[in-house]
Amino acid sequence: MENNTSNEYVRGTLKTIVLNLLADNGRMYGYEITQQVKERTAGEIVLTFGALYPVLHKLEQEGQLLTESEAVDGRMRKYYTLTTQGAETARTKTNDLERFMEAIRLLLSPPADPSTGLATERG
Repeated sequence: MENNTSNEYVRGTLKTIVLNLLADNGRMYGYEITQQVKERTAGEIVLTFGALYPVLHKLEQEGQLLTESEAVDGRMRKYYTLTTQGAETARTKTNDLERFMEAIRLLLSPPADPSTGLATERG
């Protein structure tokens, strides 16, 4: 996937991605989130810290996340967890995104030929 195109789609879904990962994993720190995205998408989506941290801070301000700092190997690490409101938002946004992706799939698939019921070829 071309990086600029990927970045365009990620910008519109970053909140949903972060909320969904936290719903799946419970408690995560920023670098861990970036690595999960990279691993789960086989490198197709790479989150930068410059994109991730503003979203994490916004979600925290909105009451979607709680933060907890913990010393790890002599350094402070900030962990993020969902609030009850954040967990509900994660479910809602994930369902909304799945419905939207299905609508896009329908738009991108070739229409069926009314006489045969088979997909027509594009060209």
